[in-house]
Amino acid sequence: MAEVIGLPAGMKVQLSRATVLAGASDQANRWMAMLRDRHAECVATLDRERMAVEVIFRTCEGGTDYLWWFTLAGSEGATVDDSPFAIDADHAAHARRTKEPGWLEAEPQLVLLPQPVEQALTAWAVRR
Repeated sequence: MAEVIGLPAGMKVQLSRATVLAGASDQANRWMAMLRDRHAECVATLDRERMAVEVIFRTCEGGTDYLWWFTLAGSEGATVDDSPFAIDADHAAHARRTKEPGWLEAEPQLVLLPQPVEQALTAWAVRR
């Protein structure tokens, strides 16, 4: 991937789409409800991931449901794969039951951040 203009050094930005399995819309509802109900647990995982922002969106197109993740994080953050948090294990289990394997990754073109926001993001996610 080419350098993304405006992305602070040491950070990564992603927009990823997952396709919900056919017939698994109710399971996707339960997955998102679980994450909302356990919001504080989800937030507690962000420090080790150096995750400054994580947003989940949902769309339906042509009868197919999609879940989208927007993330802005430090490049050196930990992954969910080796997480000590129960919420991450539950999140991964829901993902395996609900979405097709893999992700469609959008290619970032430009990041626009006012200087105070860039400084705050870098201080949190990169820890310089």
